[in-house]
Amino acid sequence: MTISSTALLAPVSGVIVPLSGVPDAVFAEGMMGEGMAIEPVSGQVLAPADGVIHTVARTAHALTLTTTDGIEVLIHLGIDTVKLGGEGFSLRVAAGDIVHAGQCLIEMDLDRVAQGATSLVTLVLLPDGGSMVPLASGPVVAGRDRLCSVALAGSVATAETTAEAEEARAGARVLHEGGLHARPAAMVQAAARDYASDVQVEFRGQRANARSVVALMGLGVAEEDEVTVLARGVDARAAAEAVIAALQVRSRSAALAPELPVVAAVEGVAGIAGTCAAPGLAIGRIHRLDTQPLPVREQAGAGADELGCLEDALADVRAALRLAIDAAVARKTQAEHTILVAHLALADDPELINAAQHAIQSGVSASVAVRDAIEAQCRILLGLGNPMLAERVGDLRDLGRRILVAMGMPEVPAVELSPESIVVADDLLPSDLGRFPREALAGLVLVRGGATSHLAIIARSLGVPMLVAVGDACQTLQPGQQVVLDASAGRLDAMPDAARLLAARERINARQDAQQRMLAEAMSPVATRDGVAIDVAANVANERDAKEAVQMGADSVGLLRTELLFIERDSMPDRAEQQRACQAVVDAMAGRPVIIRTLDVGGDKDMPYLPMPPEDNPALGLRGIRTGFARPDVLDVQLRALLALQPLDSVRILLPMIADVGELRRVRGLIDQLCAELGITARPQLGVMIEVPSAAVLADQLAAEADFLSIGTNDLTQYTLAMDRCHAGLADRLDPFHPALLRLIAMTVEGAARHGKWVGVCGAMASDPLAVPVLLGLGVTELSVAPVLVPTIKARVREMTVAECRSETAKLLMLGSAREVREAASARWPLE
Repeated sequence: MTISSTALLAPVSGVIVPLSGVPDAVFAEGMMGEGMAIEPVSGQVLAPADGVIHTVARTAHALTLTTTDGIEVLIHLGIDTVKLGGEGFSLRVAAGDIVHAGQCLIEMDLDRVAQGATSLVTLVLLPDGGSMVPLASGPVVAGRDRLCSVALAGSVATAETTAEAEEARAGARVLHEGGLHARPAAMVQAAARDYASDVQVEFRGQRANARSVVALMGLGVAEEDEVTVLARGVDARAAAEAVIAALQVRSRSAALAPELPVVAAVEGVAGIAGTCAAPGLAIGRIHRLDTQPLPVREQAGAGADELGCLEDALADVRAALRLAIDAAVARKTQAEHTILVAHLALADDPELINAAQHAIQSGVSASVAVRDAIEAQCRILLGLGNPMLAERVGDLRDLGRRILVAMGMPEVPAVELSPESIVVADDLLPSDLGRFPREALAGLVLVRGGATSHLAIIARSLGVPMLVAVGDACQTLQPGQQVVLDASAGRLDAMPDAARLLAARERINARQDAQQRMLAEAMSPVATRDGVAIDVAANVANERDAKEAVQMGADSVGLLRTELLFIERDSMPDRAEQQRACQAVVDAMAGRPVIIRTLDVGGDKDMPYLPMPPEDNPALGLRGIRTGFARPDVLDVQLRALLALQPLDSVRILLPMIADVGELRRVRGLIDQLCAELGITARPQLGVMIEVPSAAVLADQLAAEADFLSIGTNDLTQYTLAMDRCHAGLADRLDPFHPALLRLIAMTVEGAARHGKWVGVCGAMASDPLAVPVLLGLGVTELSVAPVLVPTIKARVREMTVAECRSETAKLLMLGSAREVREAASARWPLE
């Protein structure tokens, strides 16, 4: 079967640029479909082919054209142009108009638009799928030059002909723990989107688009279930193989709740039983929270306006989620990062988007369409009888809330709580926790919910006791009623007498006393049982974090991340602002050493005042010190700010993404020049981050000229294993316990020891109590962790002897996988 292709003319005159270089990840990463990009030199936008105008954005910055062959083509003018509210754009057509190739569609005032937009780049995209083959490069003239050849989904167009479609069909066994819930479904989605072919997953007579997370979850596939993968298109065999490989990854579920002992019912206690989602014990008073329906606008406007409203809201939500993901990565908050990545995958789900678009075309408003599309998918997941899939309903509704707010619907207000409140609700969304004042929230009790939901993940990370699936029994609880929540035992004591209240209070006090003893001990330097001193430092971002670090007993700051000063703002911080921010941290640490990392950003961060060249893979491009070399003015300002700090002997400068000793020498030379210019005789210590495998291999050379080495295990893991640490589908396999990474750490310590230099770890691995004996055994003498974890890590260090750790860790280096290492470490150094 051969499918004809359509040649599209260039809609604007200009120069073709790579789609991957467009300064918006939604377009650059192909989330809106295949496409091409043109930097325009003229403002007249012409029809690329004969067809019908399908939709026109209410702000006139975009429209869709359905060609005579039925291919949907989106023409999007500029980046962030929706914010202009239509200024600079003059429409020459309306939805429903029949147009011919070369006809004027929109006139764009390039000067006006350039003043208010991030970029003028014009995009030609296939939002509903299909294939595109470029027919031009370099300069093009609007209405004259052929830009590309396009064909419907399932075919691949070439310059002159189309290829015969392949078909592939094969079985697969799903090995993901818990089946196809959100994260495995996102992994399958990512695999399918790398191919032009249409891929479907079939289970028990139902089929789902492999590019749709929602559709895949809706199949209700459990672990070890057999499914059929069907692919059709020019690369069908390769697409089917990739999807099968993604289905058959034996991943573990990061959302699983901790195993808890089964506790028998207590005779004579008016208890309400449930499932523990987050362990803990609390005494408090009931605060009932009724479910509030999401507000929508019932009255629909013109269909084109409503479709434009949906498109704009989705673009805003995706952009906001990507910024939030970047911030979560910078803060190293893994629980938040996991949830945001899942929400981003849902925001790009074709089944949800198509359902909303079809509802709008039937005459409802965009907000009603989004609400109904979300609720329809929620009903499907709730009806599958799979608890883990039912728990993804909260993610869908959270996404719906985000989209509706982006459409202008009112946000749900914050909740006022009395001290020691135990919130009782039918169910809650992950974002609801942000509405509660943390200091007043004692616990959570839900009629529904699940122990592996994203809400449960956040509750556990915050230390908030949470009981779920209690059913209708909690309907008898009255506002203000005093209760005892023993989430660890899966029980709520609804009518505790004086004796049970006293017993619970004593248990709470005993736990708090133990924590206070641990905190008191954390105020002293720590050493192992065989007398090896270990520095337990804190990772901080600002003065507030530094003060908390001191309160928690941190010996120093092991990492001050300066990039948080630079992101989410319109202008670069000057020397004075950078100096004030860093000096505040130095002052808060009261003479303790402070390691300050120079700016670690690249093309993956949105900083309009610091434009970076477009990159296909920002993680392998201008990052860390490479950014400083590319923008020496930025590095110069930062180094001047750091050299002005007092006392300078408390300051240590850390250089990120160093690959070899030449880069270290280059920065040391810059520091020497600045010190000579500023009349500074002292020199701060200068360290190197070991996060590139080449730096670990060359650690002996780096240690010869650096004052210390600090291992960033997050980046070192992703570069060693060649896995993107932000990729939802690979998160289970991105494990710092991998023996290859442990060997690189050992190599780093050995190279540093030749020159008498110390090695620290400031990545997430240092915060894992299970990893502490492993790192000590490898020779690490500094562990930099989140401030709140300092007492826990110090207590763990006190339990160890370095000699024993060294002997046991040598055996771990001989194992073959991260799972084997974890199992052996858990058996040798079990956690309480």
